[in-house]
Amino acid sequence: MRVLENLEPKKVFDYFEDLCAIPHGSGNTKQISDYCVDFAKKHGLSYTQDEWNNVIIRKDASKGYENSPTVILQGHLDMVCEKDSGVPIDFLKDPLILSLNGDFVSAKGTTLGGDDGIAVAMALSVLDSNSLLHPPLEVLFTTDEETGMYGAAGFNTSLLEGKILINIDSEDEGVLTAGCAGGARAEIKKSVHFSERKDTKKIVISGLAGGHSGVEIHKNRYNANKLMAELLNKIPHFQLAHIAGGAKDNVIPNECECELSTDCDLNEIVREFINNKKNADEPNLKITVTDGEERSVADEETSKEIVKLISSFPNGVQKMNAQIPNLVQTSLNLGVLKTENGSLLCTFSVRSSVNSEKDGVLKELSKIAKDFGADYSDHGHYPAWEYRENSPLRDVMIKTFESLYGRKPTVDVIHAGLECGFFCDKIDGLDAVSFGPDLFDIHTARERLSVSSTQRTYKFLCEILKNLR
Repeated sequence: MRVLENLEPKKVFDYFEDLCAIPHGSGNTKQISDYCVDFAKKHGLSYTQDEWNNVIIRKDASKGYENSPTVILQGHLDMVCEKDSGVPIDFLKDPLILSLNGDFVSAKGTTLGGDDGIAVAMALSVLDSNSLLHPPLEVLFTTDEETGMYGAAGFNTSLLEGKILINIDSEDEGVLTAGCAGGARAEIKKSVHFSERKDTKKIVISGLAGGHSGVEIHKNRYNANKLMAELLNKIPHFQLAHIAGGAKDNVIPNECECELSTDCDLNEIVREFINNKKNADEPNLKITVTDGEERSVADEETSKEIVKLISSFPNGVQKMNAQIPNLVQTSLNLGVLKTENGSLLCTFSVRSSVNSEKDGVLKELSKIAKDFGADYSDHGHYPAWEYRENSPLRDVMIKTFESLYGRKPTVDVIHAGLECGFFCDKIDGLDAVSFGPDLFDIHTARERLSVSSTQRTYKFLCEILKNLR
């Protein structure tokens, strides 16, 4: 029995359940891409599948809309694969185990992939319908958005005719996103010599809130990697054996651990440190000290230099936008910190809605690396999506929302990257807006999708298409 079969809109949730049964983590999108191609074949629709597994499916206009401008509907096919410890799922081959609890759809012990599976499901439902009124459609499904928007970056936009793009990748109902930051990933790598073996103590920082390094970077949440460096600066003498914190550059790390050899009283140092650092924004901060393993350690001078390097990195909000209240303009996040194979590796997510400021942060990181004799590189650049003062698409969407719900939607610009940035950069004059249903705790095993919000959002999408003529 299918878990979502009694939900409305039926086609939307039928397609969503199909997608959840197909493994589709980033970098593993061929099967779900082929599913979309098979859909197009089954429905007699024109399609293109490229080398990145991006798929375009085209549908002619409804009667009376033949002369309307072509509209691009867009979402991404890949999902973030996270799970609770002990959950025996192989994301490369196993389906998600769906659960329906009241108004919420989730997956048992894993991410749901509502980001961006529900966008794909809604777009497929639009393509499936013979009763909806709409302009000519180009439905574009991209790949590997979650790891760097590589599908959008590699996509040949000359395959598209449309100059109007509706992206369905947002997670807050009633919010129309009309701009986003650009960014890049930076890496600093420094060789470290670990020689003498000694017994160690293990320090673990945990319990931090963490979160998305774009939309939550301004919320006074500690970065566990930077916090560990601050703690290590309080220890007069030590030799470092190991340090590791964070798994993704675009996530504020909520845990960090290290092992070190020292004769200092770590418990007293940690106790005082916690008393000074625990606050209303991080009430669950926890630091434990236990016996570690016998490990190879760096000498004390090198250990201090590593901590000095980590402490030298800027982190968090660098500048707020002067025109838009509460909008972060420029930031960076030390998302991954680890020692492996004789090196210290530091990985950053850098974001800014001003390209020159993004470049300035990258240059600062490069200089710090050079000062400490480390290697520097940056990659995965993506462009900012600049807010348009005049947007006919946004005007239609605002008017449609007001007619449905009797209130104005929120128009927002976000401090995070969206694929719209690539499309607006490549297609001259593209008018784009992003929206979507309520999703909560995305990229975590607690991710859940609101059924009622999906119902309203799909109705809103259908009305937008009806009004674009």
